[in-house]
Amino acid sequence: MLALELTAQGLIQGSIYALVALGLTLVYGLLRILHVAHASLFTLGGYVGVLVCNASGSLLLGFLCAALVAGFSGVMMFRLAYQPLLSQPPYVALIASIGLFIASEEAFRIIFGAQGMSFMAPPLQQQIVLGGGLQFKLAELLVMLSTAIIIAVLAWLQSRTRVGIACQATVSDPQMAESFGISLRHVRDINFFVGSVLAGFAGVWVALLNNLVEPTMGSVTSYKALAIIVLGGLGSVPGTLAAALLLGVIESFGTIYLGNVLDRNAIAFAFLIAVLMVRPQGLFAKR
Repeated sequence: MLALELTAQGLIQGSIYALVALGLTLVYGLLRILHVAHASLFTLGGYVGVLVCNASGSLLLGFLCAALVAGFSGVMMFRLAYQPLLSQPPYVALIASIGLFIASEEAFRIIFGAQGMSFMAPPLQQQIVLGGGLQFKLAELLVMLSTAIIIAVLAWLQSRTRVGIACQATVSDPQMAESFGISLRHVRDINFFVGSVLAGFAGVWVALLNNLVEPTMGSVTSYKALAIIVLGGLGSVPGTLAAALLLGVIESFGTIYLGNVLDRNAIAFAFLIAVLMVRPQGLFAKR
């Protein structure tokens, strides 16, 4: 019973990690940029979702606004911060991304205050009892369901639509793709938009689960997202999804059996170090 409950809680947390890390993987797969500032879009989505939901009483409108604001903000980040640096070594864009992330945290603190923000009437808090006596909040179940639906839709878009095929072609050979009439700028904008939408979406879910959004809530998330894409094999979407869920389960069990020695975040990074000592290329990287 305990093992089943811990696994379920791990999958809930892993679903959040998957939404954030998937956007990071999309960006790295296309441009080979470690987009650390991606976590600031996660925080931005949380703030927008809470503000809109409190003002309108509509959680659905909060999700929609958070996704759109985060998505367009991600595109602007790319055009203003990354696009001018594409001809430079990758570490230049990484430094710019870290600077963006730090600046964003301070901007959130100045604009929204340092104490955080909560829902006035937190939605989706009803308790649902499943078979075996497992009890969850409705929000927790919907996190897993919505993540599964998003992943399925993205997989279909990537393999069955012209935009998805264009993205794959751009990753494989940008010059050849451009010679066939594919606009690299449009593909990159779409890539950043979709990845940023996922981050904003995840931010609202975390705000719902914790009933709190604060300026630094993206800090640990950014580190874990980087750890996840390394575990999954840099640029591998299936590997990222598997690593996110695995990390969530490892954390869940670790808090029970290792909680007296390590906290939840330390468990995640101890697992990362252990994996990299055995498989430096990540758990799911192709040779």
